[in-house]
Amino acid sequence: MIGFSFSIVTSWTALGGVLIVGVESGGPPVMIWSWLGISLVTLSVAYSMAEMCSAYPVAGGQYSWVAILAPQRWARGFSYVCGWFMLIGILAMGATNNFIGANFILGMANLNNPGYTIERWHTVLVAYLIAFLATISNIFIPHWLNKISKGILVWNICAFFVCFITILVTNDHKQPASFVFGTFQNFTGFNPAYAAILGILQSAFGMCCYDAPSHMTEEIKNARKEAPRAIVMSVYIGAVTGFIFLISLSFCMGDIEATATTPTGVSVIEIFFNSTGSIAGASALASLITVIVLFCANSLMAEGSRAVFAFARDHGLPFSMTISKVSPKRKVPIYAVLVTCLVQIAFNSIYFGTLTGFNTVISIATEGFYLSYAMPLLARILAHVTGKKHRLEGPYSLGRHGLALNIIGFIFLTFCCITFNFPSLKPVESENMNYTSAAIGVVMLISIITWIATGRKRFTGPDRGHLLNVGRREEVAATAPKVA
Repeated sequence: MIGFSFSIVTSWTALGGVLIVGVESGGPPVMIWSWLGISLVTLSVAYSMAEMCSAYPVAGGQYSWVAILAPQRWARGFSYVCGWFMLIGILAMGATNNFIGANFILGMANLNNPGYTIERWHTVLVAYLIAFLATISNIFIPHWLNKISKGILVWNICAFFVCFITILVTNDHKQPASFVFGTFQNFTGFNPAYAAILGILQSAFGMCCYDAPSHMTEEIKNARKEAPRAIVMSVYIGAVTGFIFLISLSFCMGDIEATATTPTGVSVIEIFFNSTGSIAGASALASLITVIVLFCANSLMAEGSRAVFAFARDHGLPFSMTISKVSPKRKVPIYAVLVTCLVQIAFNSIYFGTLTGFNTVISIATEGFYLSYAMPLLARILAHVTGKKHRLEGPYSLGRHGLALNIIGFIFLTFCCITFNFPSLKPVESENMNYTSAAIGVVMLISIITWIATGRKRFTGPDRGHLLNVGRREEVAATAPKVA
């Protein structure tokens, strides 16, 4: 589970994949200091989610916990909306990963063939290919997921050490500490304070998806202990590896403008080349990350399809009866896998229409996740305020610290969800507009329409309504008068 979760979180490669966001919006100081801050507050969210997962280990994850923990008059509808945001985050994150994989593959092609010019449609088509490969592996070799997760954890850690040690050793023209920790860079056109807020998106994206083990709880042993442990451990491992990798990249970064505008389209590849001075060496290091990204696509397809399956099983989606079917032969929700693939492809297609399509999909993915993370925390806070507090009994109990961590996490997530909608370049035009708010609005509109049309009648709530009943019983028990 730790291997599976870290193959999705894989913070150091995620940070490298979206490094261009941080380079343009604040540079190394914003990347490094925001990473430390976000890692710390993320732990408050991770521990809160681990406690919920320990008490209620079900594949629905966030929307299941909302159904139990929210005041019961709102629980069903609140759970439904949370489920939609959870799905949009997971599916958009898969699309973002496909983009990152495509960028690395095409970036290496450009590095080795400088005459080759990367076009947007090239990136989209390679992203499609990555999605198709992940779909095929999830349908035909799902029994390899355990071995793949263990193997990619070893590969991930080894590649991390190889990459950061190599660039530190081979680079003989490192940047001074003043550049790394204090020289602010701004290519956005906005004022420095606004640019710094935009730069936080890179760190927020790098520390995401740690809820992955909660969606696999119905397929692992001792889920109440192992899944929460994997949630928390993936954040710790991600925080340490991400911090070391960011500092290494910042010291080994060449000219900041050349890094931001590299023809490879991937700032990390430019830094690798600047450090090693070798096309072969830079390509070898980039290929290590590319392998991780490709296997991450497989893990995100698995996580996404299980979340789609769980939500469809509870009649939360159109055509739920079909989507929730499990193949009796392969023991896999094949239709859920196919739906996951199609939605990822739809998100990847945004890049056809806008230059900031990559940034927009990053924002959609991160905001979708963060909104779904915020809702169970809000449910816990409301339960405390209304006096209908639920006791979360499991191996991971936060005790009296739970409410404080819930509040810290909720404030952080709310701040991020607001700022992810800001435009990232000035002057703002149709070609560079951030369409995250529009995409989130469409999701909300779809969820409202489907709720009115079918959801309010057919949506059973998580685990076919069982968890809503659990929530009702516990709310009654919490408010019942104590007998002396």
